Amino acid sequence: MANAKVLQEKQEAVEVVTAKLREHSCTIVADYRGLNVAQVTDLRKRLRDAGVELHVIKNTIARRATAVAELTELDTALTGPTAIAFSKDIVAGAKIIAEFAKKNDKLQVKAGVVEGKVVDASQIKALAELPSRDGMLSMLLSVLQAPIRNFALAVKAVAEKQEGGAQA
Repeated sequence: MANAKVLQEKQEAVEVVTAKLREHSCTIVADYRGLNVAQVTDLRKRLRDAGVELHVIKNTIARRATAVAELTELDTALTGPTAIAFSKDIVAGAKIIAEFAKKNDKLQVKAGVVEGKVVDASQIKALAELPSRDGMLSMLLSVLQAPIRNFALAVKAVAEKQEGGAQA
């Protein structure tokens, strides 16, 4: 029979993973088989700098956590060596992992969870192609400023025309 202390530790691990699944906007499940220590360290550093956590979690613990979090559709991706990235920013983790996977073909995105919905690898890759939150906000701001800028230029042109007509 299993040791009570070991069972307690496993239960705590399930609770931690469940909490991470619930509180993070984006979770990405990837197969890191074939990456060497230097590559994994580089990936972890890039993710950490962007505020993304990368953990290697036993599949049985992850499956129990997905059952509690009601994300059992993710269980099909929980096979083999699995690294799970948790991110509060929806695009940041996907961008870094997709960029890293382009250079290191051994890193394979399996699936993910975006705002509580299980998605496949192709949707994670599509998400990675979106501009960052700051990029989207700057695009929105420029779109909102365009009518005001055009109005100001029109008013200036009318004023200059009237000023030119008054001088003649």
